Amino acid sequence: MAPGQARSSRGVVVVDSLLVLEQRLDAVGAAPARLQLPLTADQRLVLRGRRRTRCGREVLLQLPRVGVLSPGDHLADASRSIVVEVTAASEDLMRVRASSPLALLQAAYHLGNRHVALELHEQGLLLPRDSVLESMLRGRGLDVTHCAQPFNPEGGAYQKHHHP
Repeated sequence: MAPGQARSSRGVVVVDSLLVLEQRLDAVGAAPARLQLPLTADQRLVLRGRRRTRCGREVLLQLPRVGVLSPGDHLADASRSIVVEVTAASEDLMRVRASSPLALLQAAYHLGNRHVALELHEQGLLLPRDSVLESMLRGRGLDVTHCAQPFNPEGGAYQKHHHP
């Protein structure tokens, strides 16, 4: 049986309706979210397409192509009867630490030169797992470990985030 379908006792297939999310809501005035939509950093850049909520319900994003999605954003259907909160999905990442702030700054510079998405912290960097980058960072004497957690990279100087 396909996802989203349920078979009744009489053998009739009933298909759950697809939830179409086409509005962003101001989280302050929004009704409490009934569903959570975990998205990776890359998925938060794409405002159209099918996704699954944390509980497995299929949704279709049809949002205006303005800005990117961020954890905590609230989305709704046309009638605003169902509110969905965007969350950051866990991703396979590398955590980079250095023996000095300058070494960490240099690592961020070299990764930025390669247009690598980075989450910046005072004591380290987070970035998607990549064996070539891992070798480069280790070759520079940096400590690289693997982790799985939500990823919130910097948006970049020209990336806009929009809340209506």
